[in-house]
Amino acid sequence: MAMEIRQPSNSKDAKHYDTDRLREEFLIEEIFVPGEIRRIYSHIDRIITMGYTPTDKPLELGEGLNTMTNLGTDFFLERRELGVINIGGKGAITADGKKYVLNPRDGLYVGMGAKEVVFESDDKNAPAKFYTLSAPAHTTYPTVHIDITKARKVPCGDVEHANKRVINQYIHPEVMKSCQLTMGLTQLEEGSVWNTMPCHTHERRMEVYLYLDIPENQVVFHLMGEPTELRTIVMRNEQAVISPSWSIHSGVGTHAYSFIWGMVGENQTFDDMDHCDMNAIK
Repeated sequence: MAMEIRQPSNSKDAKHYDTDRLREEFLIEEIFVPGEIRRIYSHIDRIITMGYTPTDKPLELGEGLNTMTNLGTDFFLERRELGVINIGGKGAITADGKKYVLNPRDGLYVGMGAKEVVFESDDKNAPAKFYTLSAPAHTTYPTVHIDITKARKVPCGDVEHANKRVINQYIHPEVMKSCQLTMGLTQLEEGSVWNTMPCHTHERRMEVYLYLDIPENQVVFHLMGEPTELRTIVMRNEQAVISPSWSIHSGVGTHAYSFIWGMVGENQTFDDMDHCDMNAIK
């Protein structure tokens, strides 16, 4: 229940990584462990990627962590904000005494300053899986429960290009206020396998993807790297990948899938992208 630390990687170095090193640097292979907490602290914009999977007992946000040693603060959210999307069974999160019920695919934003955040499942045999991102914050915004029906829905893509999908924006300026964290769930329609192609980078923001709804024996090929130095990480169900601002973040699956995206950085402008010329990528 401690915290794994990931150092940033220079794009000049990353082009020389073999498969094992590439996966070691950017892939989060196991994030949901029944009854446990997984935390990965990345020095890229200081985002923390976490998985809370409570079973027999609730799990506390800072459980097993010395926040003064790891974060330099008295409690976890003293200088941070938090975003959560539940991809497992029904559960609940209690933030400073107020309980929020999260059905599958429901989300929650917890503002800076919340001292006690507790995660629990309704059924230990079908536990909630709380996918959680935390970013540094500079002010306090209210805690907001965002069920999937309240997320802003943006249909995009088409069948011709095998990328017809719906972007569900949970933590987003047009839905609610946050300091820098944005977060949402993209769902590909049956028969569509591509996300975000033509690809792009955004020098002003980094991103983390969690791939889900990948059937057994199917995979997603996550493309990353500079546009002229593309690399591939093979992703399986409920694995996450860290994407630096210098890297593209695109993927193609052997089957339709979903993914949760989370971004932090200089702004919250969703379409602030540096598009890549399809004739130039290689």
